[in-house]
Amino acid sequence: MHDNRNIRELIACQKPGWSLEQRFYTDPDIYQLELDRVLMRNWMFAGNVSEFAEPGDFKVSRMAHESAIVVRGQDGELRAFANVCRHRGSLVCLENEGNTRKFTCPYHGWVYDTTGRLIGARNMPETFSRSDYGLRQVSVDTVHGLVFICFGDNPPSLSAARDELAEPMRPFDFPDLKVAASKTYPIAANWKLAVENYQECYHCAPAHPDYAKMHTLMLDDAKYARVQKNMLARLEACGLKEFQIRKNDMHTPDGQQGYTYWRSAMFEGYLTGSRDGQPIAPLLGDVKGYDGGASDIAIGPVSYFLVYSDHVVGYVFTPVDRGHCECSVTWLVRGDARDGVDYNREELMWLWDVTTLADEKIIVDNWKGVQSRFYRPGPFSLMEQWESGWVQWLLHELRKAPQLL
Repeated sequence: MHDNRNIRELIACQKPGWSLEQRFYTDPDIYQLELDRVLMRNWMFAGNVSEFAEPGDFKVSRMAHESAIVVRGQDGELRAFANVCRHRGSLVCLENEGNTRKFTCPYHGWVYDTTGRLIGARNMPETFSRSDYGLRQVSVDTVHGLVFICFGDNPPSLSAARDELAEPMRPFDFPDLKVAASKTYPIAANWKLAVENYQECYHCAPAHPDYAKMHTLMLDDAKYARVQKNMLARLEACGLKEFQIRKNDMHTPDGQQGYTYWRSAMFEGYLTGSRDGQPIAPLLGDVKGYDGGASDIAIGPVSYFLVYSDHVVGYVFTPVDRGHCECSVTWLVRGDARDGVDYNREELMWLWDVTTLADEKIIVDNWKGVQSRFYRPGPFSLMEQWESGWVQWLLHELRKAPQLL
């Protein structure tokens, strides 16, 4: 039966603690609303400062139909620009990353320097002023070594995240990390299904045996508390402290970007996220030993970080269109770690490569079922509280759209 409710009614009728109605995944108007009100207005992870260490270092980040160039200028400043030529709109930079002193549009040859100024445009009228046609700026900011961009005109502040995450992030020395590997996984499904899947571990035991044998998030509360207690007893000796910041709640005061942090235990005998759970790279920053835990950090609605004692795995989920998305994964290690000596790249990637490939199949199958005329929302389990909280945050953001007020 066709659902004739408008978007305001659809949001109002959404049951707390239940999965979303079908139209939240399939309706093109809702997808556009999500782009306008959520995805383009919040920050997304674009790289680590080590990727922009030298003047001219650049990297391109994408979100749906938008593309941004993040670059370290010759003056040392980090900037971001819309990857759109001011002449007739071609993409300016077709490479994903590199180092350059200038960007040349491949269509008609307009040239921009690393501050975004137009420095070359052939055969233009005498009245043409290059100073009026620099690249459009995109917001860029950092949180303790992590670089974020926002395509919106008035992004939320990262100041609260920066202040409150300073102490829990400090021991890992994020500014000193370097990228050891990265991989992008295409997923033929609506972007929300990919984010929702990442938020919950109800599926972990049946779907991810390699992950489940070492991580404890699929345990019930009583069992989880017992293993957590053992990890907490080791924290101080390892140079770490206990922090929990809104474990499953992205809501923050108006004007601030949502963020969360907590550290959870692994099963006894597993020290890090490797094939056998044993050390796989040099300890990060000031970490003095293995507490047998991993920190989860979320900053904004699509960027997530899993912080082991010896490496970090960063996830970014971005839509391509309403029925396709991408999961970009970055593996970070200590800045002075040497590939083939201090770590093995393939072994470093192994756990979260096999896990993400398995997630891709789960998410695509979920998308196929959600599109069925037999689909109806179902109740979340007690192990899907984080997903439930994220869904409520999303609905809260959509409600604020002017056309819904």
